[in-house]
Amino acid sequence: MSALGLGRPILGGTVNFPVCLAPMVGLSHKHLRRLVRSYLPQGARTIWPTEMLNSRRLPNENLSTKAETRRDADETDVVPQILGNEEKFIAPSVRKLEDWGAAGIDINMGCPVKKALKHNYGVALMGDAAYAAEVVHMTVKAARTPVSVKLRAGLQDDQDYLLRFVHGLQDAGASWITLHPRLAGEKRRGFARWPQIKTVREAVRIPVIGNGDIQTADDALEMLEQTGCDMSMVGRAMTARPWLLWQVGETLGFAPPSGREGPAPRAPEEEGAEHGRALLFLIESFKEEEREALALRQLQFFVRTGSVWLEFGNSLYAAVMTAKTLNEAAAAVRKFFEQPQRMTARTFLRA
Repeated sequence: MSALGLGRPILGGTVNFPVCLAPMVGLSHKHLRRLVRSYLPQGARTIWPTEMLNSRRLPNENLSTKAETRRDADETDVVPQILGNEEKFIAPSVRKLEDWGAAGIDINMGCPVKKALKHNYGVALMGDAAYAAEVVHMTVKAARTPVSVKLRAGLQDDQDYLLRFVHGLQDAGASWITLHPRLAGEKRRGFARWPQIKTVREAVRIPVIGNGDIQTADDALEMLEQTGCDMSMVGRAMTARPWLLWQVGETLGFAPPSGREGPAPRAPEEEGAEHGRALLFLIESFKEEEREALALRQLQFFVRTGSVWLEFGNSLYAAVMTAKTLNEAAAAVRKFFEQPQRMTARTFLRA
């Protein structure tokens, strides 16, 4: 690999591609992973998330039927993300996920929603560096696979504390960390402070993945160049342009995805047409689900998220929201994309 990313090995060095999908509630299910994988360049390997999973519930759940943990039999390099702070729940959750096929375990220390804060999950753990390190230690002790942590810049703007915090995670056995450089209270407001990623990367020995404000392939590559991070993680923009991995791979010299011919779509009209094809692919994938009503709601949430990058995405969203079945949704998508559509490079939406 070039100087862009992957200077430090992730998953034992099996990962060779410097961009990955982010864990997102309601979005990072097997259908999105399947769609994004279809655009992964030949020969490329990256890490793949699940949605955020509650360690209090996991031990008693059927992972093969739960929407958040369904996975394709041939999926590799899946790193599920857990919420947790107690060993009695974390240990059995880790064992269950590893038996299910997890290649690693990611601990969420970045979720700023009230429910997570109430239970001292997510970003609330950043208020106590010693306890956060202990959560990593108890997870590492239970795991056979690597353990990582996804975090924010903290509860307050205190860079010295952030560096002490990440050193504690490293010393407790974290194999890598992912930093979204916003404070907890900022949620998605303002801009991600990419220089903080660089500072953290230079302060620790373990790999650092950067996350925040990536909307295009150029953004992902720019983050790698500016911060020196080992990978770039892309969130909601991947629902708009899941072919972003194809674009990055093309720039880095990877072969096109299997079954696809280059060049990758890049012009606004090319991306608009590809967005329509991606939605139809996703709808066909959702048809596997036994509960169509749930699959339709997941599809509608997906369209709500990604359609903001389309010039007339509000019209597409309105049409899909009126659909009562997946077939009706597919018909609405086909009708919308009968006319050429254009995608914008960036929106006001922060990620």
